[in-house]
Amino acid sequence: MLLRVQAGPYTIRGVSVGGLYTSLQVPELGVLLDVGIAPRSCTGEKHLFITHGHADHLGALFALLGARELNRLPPVRLYVPADTLDDVTAALDALGHLQGFRLEADAIAVKPGAEFELRQDLAVRALEADHVVPTLAYQFFKRVKKLRPEYAHLPGSEIGRLRLAGEADLFDETEHLELAYVTDTLLSVVDQHPSLLRTRVLILECTFLDDRKSIETSRKSKHVHLDELIEKASLFENEAVVLVHFSQLFSPAEVHSILKRRCPPRLWERVVVFAPQRGSWPG
Repeated sequence: MLLRVQAGPYTIRGVSVGGLYTSLQVPELGVLLDVGIAPRSCTGEKHLFITHGHADHLGALFALLGARELNRLPPVRLYVPADTLDDVTAALDALGHLQGFRLEADAIAVKPGAEFELRQDLAVRALEADHVVPTLAYQFFKRVKKLRPEYAHLPGSEIGRLRLAGEADLFDETEHLELAYVTDTLLSVVDQHPSLLRTRVLILECTFLDDRKSIETSRKSKHVHLDELIEKASLFENEAVVLVHFSQLFSPAEVHSILKRRCPPRLWERVVVFAPQRGSWPG
């Protein structure tokens, strides 16, 4: 049932069908992205990032928390758009009342621009997206220290001595933008946050693919249309662009065929299609 693709150094596992369910696991980062379904094999991740409150991205939260409780796992760290958190908390309270005990989560209200350390070498930044309800995108990055050029000629022992003595600021800190998750939204999000186009791996929704839905209709529902990606094809500098959240209007085989036919070469060489090669959609 779960699809698995490779995008640069990252494995993307899960399911994504527009309007039904999206839930993606990136094991190398230790994160789960949305929870439209709750696969047993994904329930152990410590960090769960919710983009927005629609059922196809949030509806299986309670099943996931129940599975963690069953397996005696600690509360998941749950990142939720700040404007959505009260409703999520109320829903958890209501479900706890129904079943006789509360499902625990370490819930965090996230505002655009907020940053969180996930581990020593990894952080995440929340970015504002543009959907019909409050929505966030998430950008994962590594902070890397690089020796300043003026100290590059020094032997290692001298660099070590200066570092211990605290006599000089030896390093510049840079960010390596590793992976971004962007769904559901207008494509103007990449104009608002151009760094998305430079992130190593970009997971991006592409709900509609041809004239079965017009750009105008797509924009009204605040989703991305392939025509818009084609217009911006020259801007994508990513190593990989993982396209997800395709509408059920298209069979999985059609998704692959349309993207291969319509994407300009510069974009197509980066695209990873998150859809089965054949058969029907999961479920």
